Amino acid sequence: MGPSYVPLSYYLLLSGFLFACGVAGFLIKRNIITIFMSIELMLNGVNLSFVAFAAHWHALAGQVFVFFVMVVAAAEAAVGLAIIISVYRTRETLNVDQVNLLKL
Repeated sequence: MGPSYVPLSYYLLLSGFLFACGVAGFLIKRNIITIFMSIELMLNGVNLSFVAFAAHWHALAGQVFVFFVMVVAAAEAAVGLAIIISVYRTRETLNVDQVNLLKL
């Protein structure tokens, strides 16, 4: 019996599913934390497709892109959480419908 491997299409289906769940959460939910997690889910879906294509084509470029996306996601997480904490301290809510920074 030869080596078994997972076809590229399975990875792409999972990647698309993760991205679609992220988009749905971003569009439906009203909590800032949930929206933030949905954005991270979309980034992870894109990362999975990059890694799948890199492994399929035996190229290193996809994994390098994933590294840079992970660095940007880490910076976004740090800055985003700081902004979320600041908004919560000033407005005392995390509902995006109730948070309007232009009004006092």
